Amino acid sequence: MQFFYAFQARGARLQDYNEAMELPKVDPPVWVDSQKSLISLANIIANESRIAIDTESNSLFAYQEKVCLVQISTPTIDYLIDPFKISDFLPLAPVFADPDVEKIFHAAEYDLICLKRDYHLEFNTLFDTMLAARILGLPEVGLGPLLLNRFEVSLDKRFQRANWGLRPITEAMLAYAALDTHYLFILRDSLYAELDEHGLLDLAKEDFRFISKAEGHGQNGSNTNCWKVAGAHPISPQQAAILDKLCIYRDEQARKADLPHFKVLSNQLLIDLCTAEITTLDDLANAPGMSPKILQRYGERLLNAIKNGQTAKPIYKPHRPHLDGDYLQRMDKLKNWRKDTAKVLKVESDIVLPKDLMESIAYHNPRTSTELSALMREFPYRSNRYSQKILETLKLEMTE
Repeated sequence: MQFFYAFQARGARLQDYNEAMELPKVDPPVWVDSQKSLISLANIIANESRIAIDTESNSLFAYQEKVCLVQISTPTIDYLIDPFKISDFLPLAPVFADPDVEKIFHAAEYDLICLKRDYHLEFNTLFDTMLAARILGLPEVGLGPLLLNRFEVSLDKRFQRANWGLRPITEAMLAYAALDTHYLFILRDSLYAELDEHGLLDLAKEDFRFISKAEGHGQNGSNTNCWKVAGAHPISPQQAAILDKLCIYRDEQARKADLPHFKVLSNQLLIDLCTAEITTLDDLANAPGMSPKILQRYGERLLNAIKNGQTAKPIYKPHRPHLDGDYLQRMDKLKNWRKDTAKVLKVESDIVLPKDLMESIAYHNPRTSTELSALMREFPYRSNRYSQKILETLKLEMTE
């Protein structure tokens, strides 16, 4: 498939970089839509020291999201892979897992979740340009602003929320997709130099290793837990039983229509229906958020679901594990220390101490550096830099 890049590159910095790297003229992206061409691609990138990767999915348009396009770039060639035409992504697995090949992403976590979920791939040696930008405390960490501010490269982001599950994909959409990996090399090099200058490379590598372990999971699945609906927490147990029936009905309809839940019935509408006094279709028609279109399409079955919920056994909110006062006090102390430290460093709080790690420290309440080091074994940079301060914070909590 032949098309030209739809991008605007201004200024001398990008041109200087290309000349310094002696890069050849970039050809149009290569379209990969067969097992044979995927194997050829795998053989090519196996000889590269680094590649850039991105994905496009259809989470806004399907009941169960899936990867709809995979972009892979080398420093000289961009590839676009059509997963709908590929029977097996196994040829790419050795390269993705190879610790000697750096994989560059922007906002890697979502791409890793999707690739692991759909293809059971593993990844080693990552560089996440968005995470690098966050570690540096940059005010804007999106790909578009970073490229514009650093290289005067302007990306057209109008297809960011497009339906990538449709075929054929337009040439404009494909051009957009190719650019998401095309410039990651120069962005990576720029951010790498800045991390090195500020002594933050070890912190970045620590977080890149940690993010590589992100687990794949589905979008909707068969999840109909009424207590996970946003806004459900103030409702009564009987209203929860009604909401449960409504969630089950919505899930059935979403599955049949191959649509995400929110495109069938919104969370707010379900909350409104379970909390209103509804016994007839007239009551349903007058419920907050009810539209004539929804009433016509789903009215009778929604009313049946509500009535079933009204006579069903009440559903009580699950009890959270009891958190004692000492734990909560330790959490408050760690949060305050983390916030103050982040303010000094001009970064977001989780860059100082990730939430999960903070909660683990508060729960286990380490008393010695050895105990704390064991909890922070996957975070050696933070352990070396902050262990003493964390222990002092916890000891302060114990003496108060």
